[in-house]
Amino acid sequence: MTQLVAIITGAGSGIGLHFAQSLAQQQFKVCLVDVNLESIESLVPASGNVMHRVMDVRSAEAWQNLVNDTAAIFGRIDYLFNFAGIVQPGFIYDADLTLIDKHIDINAKGSMYGTKVVGDYMKRQGSGHIINIASLAGIAPVPGIALYSASKFAIRGFSLAAAMEYKPFGVTVSVVCPDLVKTPMYDLELQYTHETALVFSGNLNALEPADVTREILKLMKSKKREICIPASRGRLAKVAALWPWLADRVRAALTRKGLAQMKKLKGG
Repeated sequence: MTQLVAIITGAGSGIGLHFAQSLAQQQFKVCLVDVNLESIESLVPASGNVMHRVMDVRSAEAWQNLVNDTAAIFGRIDYLFNFAGIVQPGFIYDADLTLIDKHIDINAKGSMYGTKVVGDYMKRQGSGHIINIASLAGIAPVPGIALYSASKFAIRGFSLAAAMEYKPFGVTVSVVCPDLVKTPMYDLELQYTHETALVFSGNLNALEPADVTREILKLMKSKKREICIPASRGRLAKVAALWPWLADRVRAALTRKGLAQMKKLKGG
């Protein structure tokens, strides 16, 4: 039986790291990509089934080289998982201009480059599945992380359109929109207060990387165009996106809830 081949960006930490371990345990051939792979070298060491690549997803040339290398070593590419991303909380009026480029280049363009380059390879191959990671903040805007929210709106819209364009060629494109997940991003956001209050206004117990991994494994079988994790929070986000005035009415209450929950999480 032919082993399936997957490229995973953002494999050095958070959801990407947990997912990389899961696929490696399932005997996939994996190419693990990040700007820093120190954490994964011992957890998923390089082997005949595991490639490590230090790469900046902002480079289109690097993406082309990655696809060429992966195809040459493993013979094909069945999956691309774009987990690479960053967040820098802060109100836009306080943000440095350079953070605009950083969010758009890594979170949006990085996944767009990957979808384009890997998608074209899969188009020639006649099959494949690309899964991009957006966020519930890419469905309903979240003040305090406006740049992150904008970048996730971009990759969600791009993924939904790309799904329609690649479908005739046997290539599936899906987008995943998770709620808050306990990753290094979570730890960073918890260091703030008013900027990230809305981020922490959902369930007190945030998602674990294992929760997202489990849903993506299901998505690999169902090939749905979009999933939200959890689905109930996804429905709320879509209501907020449809009726912004409604979101305005509940924002103050949600901010108070988020501040209270952040205090609990910090042990206050």
